[in-house]
Amino acid sequence: MKISNVSTFRAFKSTNYTLYFIGRSVSQFGTWMQRTAVVWIVYTATHSAFMLGLTVFAEQFPSFLFSAFGGVAADRYDKYKIVNITQITSLIQACLLAVLVMTNHYAIWQILVLSVILGVINAYDVPARQSMINEVVVDRADLPSALSLSAAMASVARLLGPAVSGIILEKSGAGICFLLNAASFGAVMLSIAFMKKPKTIHHKPKKHVLKELAEGFIYLKQEASIGLVIVMLSLIGLLVLPYDTLVPVFAKIVFKGNATTFGYITSFIGVGAVAGTILLASLKQSASLRKILLLSTVILGTGLICFSYTDNFSLAMPFAVIIGFGAMAQFTTCNIIVQSEAVPEMRGRAVSIILTAIFGMVPLGSLIVGAVSQRIGAQTTLLCQGIIAIVIAAIFFNILKKKNTPGKNINEELLEEAEEIFLKEA
Repeated sequence: MKISNVSTFRAFKSTNYTLYFIGRSVSQFGTWMQRTAVVWIVYTATHSAFMLGLTVFAEQFPSFLFSAFGGVAADRYDKYKIVNITQITSLIQACLLAVLVMTNHYAIWQILVLSVILGVINAYDVPARQSMINEVVVDRADLPSALSLSAAMASVARLLGPAVSGIILEKSGAGICFLLNAASFGAVMLSIAFMKKPKTIHHKPKKHVLKELAEGFIYLKQEASIGLVIVMLSLIGLLVLPYDTLVPVFAKIVFKGNATTFGYITSFIGVGAVAGTILLASLKQSASLRKILLLSTVILGTGLICFSYTDNFSLAMPFAVIIGFGAMAQFTTCNIIVQSEAVPEMRGRAVSIILTAIFGMVPLGSLIVGAVSQRIGAQTTLLCQGIIAIVIAAIFFNILKKKNTPGKNINEELLEEAEEIFLKEA
């Protein structure tokens, strides 16, 4: 596995990408503060692992239902306008949460309804925002660096956001977390305002939205090397990634802590996630992404197994770092594979399908994990999830190995794609 520090930050050659990165950094920080506050409010009010799963389900399942349509919208319309609209609506959602909590007139069902609304917003925001990265980089060969740096930024937000949120929850309450998140959406709108936007002509759609959506699934079926990666991610999303549903239980019951403890655990997971994305951004272009995908899945499973029955908080935190490393490296590698190998006219839909896999499987998995942990306990449930991760990696080892194309690296694939586009236009 070769690493190049020179290529790590190459995406910052683009002013547009730099603006994108700064705006999203602020917004992601606020997002993690809000998520931490919402989960903690629900758990302290209900003391139910199942309700934690239901909270995750409420936010992410609507994204599963609508993100494919969000992908079609990203391919059809101006991505910059879509993102601006989603930021405004997200700001309103955060303000409503703040008002409810700060006036102390909220019920759990209201929190869940607002989570559903946010899930619908994210269904259109994430495909547009992710596929926008392809437009804001200077050189197509910078795409892996841009995607990895964006994931690293999200990981840093996951590292710092929950820790700060835990402190604010103890000192000032959840309402302040929601207000800070509302303010953070302005950073994205400002960054878009300062970008030099490409002169993209958006033709009036000629096909029905469902037909365009079906084309995306047909394309992935034909491109089995991409489709199998998404299948693997779907299984991990259903059975393994919902491990974070149990983090509040570990904070309060296993480690006998409070909101600050919860924030610290999430932040240590974030440390590992940052390390994973920085490593991916530093890899040489010849690195085998599918081997990295399998290895990161094994690392994730190992971290979960070790964390599950470590009762000492200090001893458990290194394993939390390993969990974060494996989980983020696994998802980011999938994202790089899909975005770098999908043809441009299908990229928005391909991204939306990979997000559908996450938004659909993770919330369903959260319900399963919450229900199972009520019966066998959080520690045993986490142990089983770790074992399942390693089993999935073993199953896909030979499948993905066969799908690797020898003699090609990321740069070559991107250059070939650019050449094809050039020839078509010529």
